[in-house]
Amino acid sequence: MTKRRTSSRSRGTGGTPPVRTAVRNAKIAALPIAFAGRRAAGVAQRARGRSSAEVSQDIQMRTAQHIFEVLGELKGCAAKLGQLLALYELALPPDLAEPYRKALAQLQDSAPTMLPSRVHEAMAAELGESWRWNFREFDDRRAAGASIGQVHRAVWRDGRQAAVKVMYPGAHEAVLNDLEQLRRLSVLATVLVPGADVPAVTEAICTSVAEELDYAAEAEHQRVFADAYADDPDFVVPRVITQRGNVIVSEWLHGTPVSRIIESGAPEERSRVGMLILRFLLSSWTRTGLLYCDPHPGNFRVLPDGRLGVVDFGACVVWPAVGFEDLVSEVMDAALNGTMADLDTALRRHGFVEADRAYDVATIAEGIAVTTEPFTQHDFRFSTEWLRHRVRHVMDLRLTNAHRQMSIPAYVTPFARALLTAVGVVCQLDTEGPVRGEFARWSPELAAVFERFDTRSAQPTDLGLARQVRTTPVPRRFSVVS
Repeated sequence: MTKRRTSSRSRGTGGTPPVRTAVRNAKIAALPIAFAGRRAAGVAQRARGRSSAEVSQDIQMRTAQHIFEVLGELKGCAAKLGQLLALYELALPPDLAEPYRKALAQLQDSAPTMLPSRVHEAMAAELGESWRWNFREFDDRRAAGASIGQVHRAVWRDGRQAAVKVMYPGAHEAVLNDLEQLRRLSVLATVLVPGADVPAVTEAICTSVAEELDYAAEAEHQRVFADAYADDPDFVVPRVITQRGNVIVSEWLHGTPVSRIIESGAPEERSRVGMLILRFLLSSWTRTGLLYCDPHPGNFRVLPDGRLGVVDFGACVVWPAVGFEDLVSEVMDAALNGTMADLDTALRRHGFVEADRAYDVATIAEGIAVTTEPFTQHDFRFSTEWLRHRVRHVMDLRLTNAHRQMSIPAYVTPFARALLTAVGVVCQLDTEGPVRGEFARWSPELAAVFERFDTRSAQPTDLGLARQVRTTPVPRRFSVVS
């Protein structure tokens, strides 16, 4: 028996998201036009006596605000990129950050809903006209939304509770078109990080977003994770029941959304969940050969038995065979145990500073020392205020801010996305626990770095157990879709 329920909320024709090319292009194209206008106005302001630094800062802050507002209004990849930039909101003054915060909240609260007729059309296009035969029940009401699709609750023909993820009709083409527009607009990112290799980083982001359109790859990623975490005492990954085109059917997870834990969970539970999120992210590449790149609250559920359920595997990348562990351990070792000369060498060797660029390494060293604070003590408490202070320090729009002259290797982009998103979540949870021990558990290179720090600072080490756990063989599964 099929449940037929109609939602009254819809947006666009037939309840589909706004995917008309002309509308989306007009919104995105307005960004460089406005940017050019601000720069022209800045010339007149300088002529009237305002300093170049003051005018430049005003242009940068207004452009940042405009970028966030536009990305927050759009769906598809533009909305996803807006979410990736959400951390930057912490660096803006409250009066400038508020418009973006409202736009992002509206994006999350009022995502477009497909009407039942459009859902049925999408299901028939992928599973055939007799698609209903596969289900004992299918709820037409959207159970959850996403930037390019929505999820429906159902009962599979064998009785299993199921989650049916359906891509919005037209979303695939809209996202690819957005990516072409955003490639053209990548120059605007120099407003935020003028020292970065913007085209390369932009291409890495675009590649990552485009790959999330491939539901076949997403289903394969989910199968790899489900196998790797089968019968795990801490985590549950739902099994894929079937995948056809732009539809994925998975087992349904009953649990409490982490967003609710953030809002009303007890301190002990919040810390426990935050540490589990870190553990899942850090263990993923060891156990699957993949990095889980989208650890935001909507992708986690706390099950009745206390385990953490994980969903949405569209944003996964293959772990580099070589190089990344060396990058992390060398930069961290230089930051915690080396001299400023050691840090300068490590940053240049791994592409965070161009070979011929002059920069204030002392200022960078101070900033890194603050950022690595969680790794200098046995237990650490994350908080939103802690994160806000760090982000403001790094992303200060002053022209003299040395951090803005830094770059980021393009291949590091997905790892930075995953780590920064996870840090944002654990800060919202006010997570307190043995953070560095968790990092050491999954990285013997970092464990050695932390032990050297303890020895150098004459404090007792607590990493023996972590290293023992980490050296225990863990099955590695690399049957992934690249």
